[in-house]
Amino acid sequence: MKFTTITKWEFKQTLKSRKFLMIFFLQISVLFLMIFIFNAFAANIESEKGISITPSLSGFASLDVDDQGRLFAKYINPELITVSSSSFNDSYKGLNKGETTALVVVPGDSIEKIRNIQPISLQLYLDSADPKQSVVRDEVNTTTKLMAVAISDSWIDSFTPQNSTPAVVNQQNTGESLPMQIVNKAMIAILLFLPLFLFGNMIIDSVVGEKERKTGEILMAMPITPSEIIIGKSMAVVGIITLQVAIWIAILLITGFPILNPLLVFLLVFLTAIPVTGVTVIIAAYAKNYKEAGIGLTFGYIMMVGILMIPTLLYLSNKSLISNISPLTMVIRLFSGGSIPFWQFLIPVGFIFILSIISYWIAIKLFRRDDVVFGPRPGIIRLSLEICGLKRSKR
Repeated sequence: MKFTTITKWEFKQTLKSRKFLMIFFLQISVLFLMIFIFNAFAANIESEKGISITPSLSGFASLDVDDQGRLFAKYINPELITVSSSSFNDSYKGLNKGETTALVVVPGDSIEKIRNIQPISLQLYLDSADPKQSVVRDEVNTTTKLMAVAISDSWIDSFTPQNSTPAVVNQQNTGESLPMQIVNKAMIAILLFLPLFLFGNMIIDSVVGEKERKTGEILMAMPITPSEIIIGKSMAVVGIITLQVAIWIAILLITGFPILNPLLVFLLVFLTAIPVTGVTVIIAAYAKNYKEAGIGLTFGYIMMVGILMIPTLLYLSNKSLISNISPLTMVIRLFSGGSIPFWQFLIPVGFIFILSIISYWIAIKLFRRDDVVFGPRPGIIRLSLEICGLKRSKR
């Protein structure tokens, strides 16, 4: 296909450009700087003298405890998780309705078993659809381990009467706290989607540059269709973005950031790059010059960031199914480590496919019009009505 020739040529010319190479390595340097700043910020949060964001997330996650002996509930950190004592039946109903994140069931005879030096088993029920379930699970596991150590120490002390000091359970910070895990997952997800918005200038330079340099007439006169031109130029940029995302994932993994299912995450980010590039091409095809394209690119990217972020915030608040329309939501769910049904992946992939078809269809439609490419250009309202078939074109 002819568009592949354009893609290869654009890709090679971009990689040979000193300007691009400088920007490319500058972006890598910025990534390392962001990692350094985030690690320093995380260290301050986790230290006793540092700042704390825990109060602002108070009540973010909830945990119901069926514990008649009050063995477990009094030891979990209430600053991280809202703990409620409730019966198993009521708590299980609330778990199914999404009213609570997790449920811990402690046997009713736990105190008696401890006195008889017998092991006890806790049951943990999690809402797998809740992205907070992973951090709640970690906090419950941490508390359980601390309790096990304290109970073991009390058993040992019971055989040494000279030591009458009662066992004390101290809550210690082991690993990341609940708010820090949430910030960590969100930061990594946003970092991976950031390269999608760093190469808009390449599309602008490639498409608008044809108009500014007066080479558009030569390009249009060649034996190649406008659709092949648009798709060829776009796929070259998508290839550059894909390379950047792959390098960023590798750097994050090497520097110790946990990324579960990296190949699946990479695929979602790669697919998202296609409609983002399509929206950029629409702006570039309609713009008369670089200044106008830059203004349009700002508004276009604000819209795309909103499409990615708003459903994610909606999912974190009420786990709405429609919020999975955003690939960012799905990436954060993958980071949480929960099981995700295959059909739910079809929601963001289907949305990406529809948005890609619409964006490239509009871009090709604009690039085929001589009045848009060479002028005099019609207004946005009239052009929109003509594309939708509500008004007849003057051509």
